[in-house]
Amino acid sequence: MKRSLILCFILTCSIAFAQSDLFVSNGSFIYVDGDGFTPGPNVAPVFVTNDVNIEGGGHIYLRNEAQLLQGNDVGNSGLGELSVYQEGNVNRWSYNYWCSPVGVPNVANGNEPSRVSLLNDVIDVTNSTPALFTPGFDGIGSPLTISDRWLWSFVSSDEYSEWIYVGSTNDLDPGLGFTMKGNGTTPTESQLYDFRGKPNNGTITNPVANGQWTLIGNPYPSAIDARDLIHNSSNVNEITGTLFYWEQSQTVTSHVLQDYIGGYATYTINTSGAPIETFTFALFSTYDENDNSTPVYLPPPAPPFTQAEGVKRARRYIPIGQGFMVEGINGPNGEVTVNNSMREFVKEDGTNSVFFRNGQTNAASNSSNETGVNHIQYQDNGLSLVPDDYKRFRVNVDFTVGESQYTRQLVLNFHDSATFGHDRGLELKRAQAYDSDAYFELDGEDYGAQAYPFGEDLRIPLVIDIEEQQPLRFRIFDIQNFEDSQGIYIYDSTTDMYINLRDINYELNIEPGHYTDRFEVVFTAETTLSNEAVDLDNLSVIQNNGLHQLQIFNPNAVDISSIEVYDVSGRRVITNPVNTVESQYNISTLDLSDGVYVVNIKTASEAVTSDKVIVKN
Repeated sequence: MKRSLILCFILTCSIAFAQSDLFVSNGSFIYVDGDGFTPGPNVAPVFVTNDVNIEGGGHIYLRNEAQLLQGNDVGNSGLGELSVYQEGNVNRWSYNYWCSPVGVPNVANGNEPSRVSLLNDVIDVTNSTPALFTPGFDGIGSPLTISDRWLWSFVSSDEYSEWIYVGSTNDLDPGLGFTMKGNGTTPTESQLYDFRGKPNNGTITNPVANGQWTLIGNPYPSAIDARDLIHNSSNVNEITGTLFYWEQSQTVTSHVLQDYIGGYATYTINTSGAPIETFTFALFSTYDENDNSTPVYLPPPAPPFTQAEGVKRARRYIPIGQGFMVEGINGPNGEVTVNNSMREFVKEDGTNSVFFRNGQTNAASNSSNETGVNHIQYQDNGLSLVPDDYKRFRVNVDFTVGESQYTRQLVLNFHDSATFGHDRGLELKRAQAYDSDAYFELDGEDYGAQAYPFGEDLRIPLVIDIEEQQPLRFRIFDIQNFEDSQGIYIYDSTTDMYINLRDINYELNIEPGHYTDRFEVVFTAETTLSNEAVDLDNLSVIQNNGLHQLQIFNPNAVDISSIEVYDVSGRRVITNPVNTVESQYNISTLDLSDGVYVVNIKTASEAVTSDKVIVKN
């Protein structure tokens, strides 16, 4: 029997000069080692202009980030298998979102449905064995055993009840994503999976109706460019310009739905000029489905998802096997498209392309990183830098609801090309809706990032929803390309105060409500709290549990009008009017129960600062 071994099948000429089909006969194989290739324009370890035909018993092995790219929109064929690896998080309690790069082998030309049963357990570089499946709650690492309870898809809906059970053997249309949990108990480790089947190629579409969501992904054995996906002419009127990546907390060891803690990170990228990424982290919250009496053994909540911040970062190039959500904008019969024009050879290097799996911190490079396939530079914190003609900063809005604390991160981009309408590729839709939340509004839609042409007279409304009385804090960071002298203020119309967030955080206690016109981000101020801000910053709030006293030290003689203490539910438990300026105030806490409390200090000019203390009597 004839066998052939190609350690590195090389084709690095430009697409225009690649004229070939690829046929792998029975008993033959092609082994492609990606270590021999550096991503760059017109580079592909394997590029095939037309179709790939793998006879039964034939194999193509893509290893070490090797990838297959194809040019024409033709169908592949054959009963043989392409084999490509991807890693997922091993945590048996956490979902990863997947999309298969291969379908069921078939002699007919065209893409075939995928099945989770196409996943294999790796033995060595060319051998693997089909994964096993169990109806139990937990998978097993060796031999690779996947729990089929957690295999679901989501197609053109926003109802939790409409998750579609996939299981291990049910057909899944090409391009649709699916959920799967890991098979171990160490959140920081990964499980290697081997996808084996007929490689997908060409145009792939899936339905996504207006205001509905579909779980799709990268359906090819190569990376795809999120920029091309978002701005492809087939998609600009079909989906929003935001991609939604699921991230789940690694701290919860439970399969019960109400225990899940997770959320969606959001990503977009512009299309004109230098590439500009805009990204916000996932927010986590315990999911509570009050109308579901049997909440266990179910898939993750569909967006909108209703608190610690996420840590994973999405990047421009979407790797093999990655699943994500898209939102439709075009009537009941909309669809989302992926095609060969979006495909690129980009390795998962932790910077330009990362698999959005839980438990793995996506390493960020420093600002010196720049490759031939991606001219986006990153800071040491992993956030992208914008070019000199752009400006950017992030607003963190901190909430404390009962015993829960979380941060809504918002992004503001500024450029002369931006408009006061929707700017695709520079703005992010909001993925989640919380009862206490912060967001921007545009044409009745909620956004987590917006873009504007910058001007010092610009006023940007910031919507705040408050479920119950609580402390609220505004902060800014990631300030890019603003002069040091340029103020960035939060304006509170209720107190008529401008607070320069570059100098001090704005903290207040706020009553329940839907605040659409109370807070604005502005860049000039009639008055500021600059001097008083320094004085407030020097206040010290200490809980002396030995003396059962709350002690406030006031070295700068701030004119304090009141000191109030709130419990974690937002109930005011101490009200202490202040009539004289003192260097120290002592308030008895002997009657308080043990726990965490919030101290609000208000000045005569209505400035407010807050601090937390722990009372132990």
